[in-house]
Amino acid sequence: MVNESHYTVSELTSQIRSLLEGTFADIWVTGEISNFHHHSSGHMYFTLKDSYAELRCAMFRQTNRLLRFHPEDGMRIRVFGSVSVYEQRGQVQFIVRKLKPAGVGDLYQAYEALKKRLAEEGLFADDHKQALPIYPKTVGVVTSGTGAALRDILHVLARRAPHVRVILRSSQVQGEGAAEDIAAGIADLEQYAACDVIIIGRGGGSLEDLWAFNEEITARAVFSCTLPIISAVGHETDISITDLIADLRAPTPSAAAEIVSPSRSEILKRAKEVMGNLQFILQKKLETYWLNVDGLDSRLILLQPMRKIERKLEQLSQLSHRLEQSMIVLLKRDKDRVLGFNKQLISLSPRQVLERGYAIAFKKETGDIIRSAVDIDVGDFFHLRTGQGSMEAEKKADLKN
Repeated sequence: MVNESHYTVSELTSQIRSLLEGTFADIWVTGEISNFHHHSSGHMYFTLKDSYAELRCAMFRQTNRLLRFHPEDGMRIRVFGSVSVYEQRGQVQFIVRKLKPAGVGDLYQAYEALKKRLAEEGLFADDHKQALPIYPKTVGVVTSGTGAALRDILHVLARRAPHVRVILRSSQVQGEGAAEDIAAGIADLEQYAACDVIIIGRGGGSLEDLWAFNEEITARAVFSCTLPIISAVGHETDISITDLIADLRAPTPSAAAEIVSPSRSEILKRAKEVMGNLQFILQKKLETYWLNVDGLDSRLILLQPMRKIERKLEQLSQLSHRLEQSMIVLLKRDKDRVLGFNKQLISLSPRQVLERGYAIAFKKETGDIIRSAVDIDVGDFFHLRTGQGSMEAEKKADLKN
């Protein structure tokens, strides 16, 4: 006779729970989302299916708030978690702790879904974009403190506008937590640094590498910032969500630095344009005055009584005097403005700074500027450039400030 086992319902469901939860813990499962529901409590519920089966899934609020994209029905995903059995109803469900698109195609699908949703909310509209300052004094940068993007930005600013102050908020730009770090960096610069404009970005990479700039938390941080933001993500062909929302998109980090740093030649060009406009205005005013004078002459010829002629001559004399005084005032004002431009240009010259007794230290081997005592070691030789010449020096020791 076969030995038959007997269980109560609760005993059997308890055995099933022990067996399944002990066997299928910390595993990845791939499938397609259906019946997705984001509950008002913050929890997410959906069905994960393939061609042959379905699995009920739950992702709780404290976990799904870290998601890098918004799940939707029909999206292929990979979920990480454990099987759970609800004994009272004998139901099996999968508790999700991580959720990712299944592949590059699904990443692009998530990108397009977020792009469409934010566009419908109006986040890409031009009327939300702020104008950039023409001559910024302080530029904030959110990027990796050791990446090529930062080196490119500093190199361009040192060459074109050494007077511009740079405030770096170092941030992750890739991997888990990068989007949150970028968003926090934007908020930090907005709240604590007196910046005129902010540059966010990184070097080029794959869609996965650049994904932190395609996440909703980054997009909304850019949109809500009260300071103008330039997005410089990847290479010229890479277009991220932050590129679409930012006040201006730059094709590369170097291009972003050029945008915020008008060169000396551009300042001179602007000064010449102002002078040309002033000369044009003066010429037009002079032409108008002389036309009035000619008109008075014509009328005087037609008027016979000498008293009228004398009165008109007196008016002409007064008008000429007023014209002369107006021209003197205008020319003095224009001269003062030109002298002001000239003083600004002279003060921007690095040589002028050196002439005041300062010096610039360069590394002997590379020629890079030494910005801190920790940039060279004791015993290293370096070059000093002053207003009257250059010399070689050796670092003897580190001194306290």
